[in-house]
Amino acid sequence: MFTGIIQAVGQIDAITMSGSDIKLSIQAANLGLDDVITGDSIAVNGVCLTVTQLNKTHFEAHVSKETLSVTVGLSSKNAVNLEKALRLQDRLGGHLVSGHVDGVGNVMQFDQAGDCWLLMIRAPHEISKYIAKKGSICVDGVSLTVNLILQDTFSMNIIPHTLENTTFKHLKIGSQVNLEIDQIARYVERMTEWTNTDAA
Repeated sequence: MFTGIIQAVGQIDAITMSGSDIKLSIQAANLGLDDVITGDSIAVNGVCLTVTQLNKTHFEAHVSKETLSVTVGLSSKNAVNLEKALRLQDRLGGHLVSGHVDGVGNVMQFDQAGDCWLLMIRAPHEISKYIAKKGSICVDGVSLTVNLILQDTFSMNIIPHTLENTTFKHLKIGSQVNLEIDQIARYVERMTEWTNTDAA
């Protein structure tokens, strides 16, 4: 479990094929790996990955074909947002994030608006119904608040701190991003389905 508060920006610096899967080596010196052990989870651009090997500056992770088919940003030598798994005594600064990507969105607009930046993303139609105004969404691992929704498109304001301390500084129109919807929306839908079934 994660919070969507990015702790460091790392760099994928080696990709090795392993059948239809890949193995990644990620430079994460700024994340602080002293308290990480093999088997721990780290969110990489919002994708929960298991640490398979590590040293003081790098960790390795195995990414399955299935994960590669439903996410972006893991199969090339990109800068990546990093967050270590939430501990029970940690502050929950963002919202509860599982690291299980629900879909890939496309950046439609990314313009400066005063001191902030307006980020507009088109979500896959099948997950758009879960995105709510003033609700939370995770974009490439970053917890954000939705400000406006227009059909499958939604927008958020990005403050300078977030822009400076995440990979968002590299976004442009046409960029693809990993999206994870707020888990509460999933549970509400399931409860509604169950209630409707009982009523029938």
